[in-house]
Amino acid sequence: MAEHHHHHHGPQVADASLKNVYILSIVLNFTYVIIEAVAGLYYHSVGLLSDAGHNLSDIISLALALIALGLLHSHQREGYTYGYRKMSVLISLTNAVILLVAVGAIMVESIGKLLHPVAVNGAVISWTAGAGILVNGLTTLLLLRKRSHDLNTRGAFLHMLADTLVSVGVVVSGIVIHFTGWYVIDPIIGLVIAVVILVGTWDLLKQSIRLSIDAIPEGVHLEPILAQIQAIEGVKEVHHIHVWPISTTETALTAHLVVENLADAESTVRTAKEILSREGIAHSTLEVETAGHCSDSSVCC
Repeated sequence: MAEHHHHHHGPQVADASLKNVYILSIVLNFTYVIIEAVAGLYYHSVGLLSDAGHNLSDIISLALALIALGLLHSHQREGYTYGYRKMSVLISLTNAVILLVAVGAIMVESIGKLLHPVAVNGAVISWTAGAGILVNGLTTLLLLRKRSHDLNTRGAFLHMLADTLVSVGVVVSGIVIHFTGWYVIDPIIGLVIAVVILVGTWDLLKQSIRLSIDAIPEGVHLEPILAQIQAIEGVKEVHHIHVWPISTTETALTAHLVVENLADAESTVRTAKEILSREGIAHSTLEVETAGHCSDSSVCC
C-alpha cells in the first residue's frame, strides 16, 4: 500500500510546485507587458507594441497550461468517466496553434518592415527588450526543470524560450541600429526568430495531434511491453491491443490475454498490470481467455 501511496503522492507534489512556477511566470510577464505597452505608446515604437502583444499571447498560453494542469486530476463525474483530463490534450493543441499564429504575425510584420524600413530609437528598444531578456529568461529557467512533465509544460517552455530569443534579437538589433542606423536588421532578426519558433512548434503540434487522435503517446513503446507480457508464464498470446492517452500525462490500455489455464488468470493479470504500470501505463483493462475458447476468429473479437 505504501508503494501505491507514494506513486500517487509524487505527481501531486510536483504539480503544486509547477503551479507556483506558472503563477509566478504569469505575474512577471503581465507586469512586463504593461511596462512595454506604455513605453511603446510613449516612443511610438511598433516593435515594442507588437512585442507586448506577443507577450500577451504568452500569458494566455501560460494560463491555458495552468488550467490544463488543474484538469489532469479532474475526477469522474456524470457523463465524463475520465473527468476533463483529455482537455489537457486540446489545450496543448491550442497552444501549438497560438504559437503558429504568433510566428505568422512576426513573419508578416518583418516582411512589411523589409519592404518599408521604419526609423526607430535603438537605445530605447535595447533597454526595454533587455528587461524582456530578464523576465522571459527567468521564466524559461523556472520551466526548464519542469519541461518533461507533459506536453503543455513543454509548450510553455518553448514559448518562453522563443520569447527570450526574441528579446535577445531585439537587443542586438537595437544596439546595431543605435550605432549604424541600419534599420533593416530589425526585420531580418524577426524572420530568423520566427523560423526558430516554427521548428520548436512543429514537434509540439505533431505530438498534440497524435494525442488528439488517440495514437500511442511518444514515450510509450509497445513492442518491449508486449514482449514482457508474453514472457509471463502461462500466457500464450496477447491480442486486440489498444493504447490511448487519457490526458497529456496518463495512458490507458486494453488487451486480451490468451492463457493456458484460467485458474492462474488472477495472478497473470496482476503480473501484467505490474509490468504495464512500470512502463507508464497506469490504467489497464485485461480480458483473459483460453485458447480453445477462441478458434473461430469471427466469434472472437
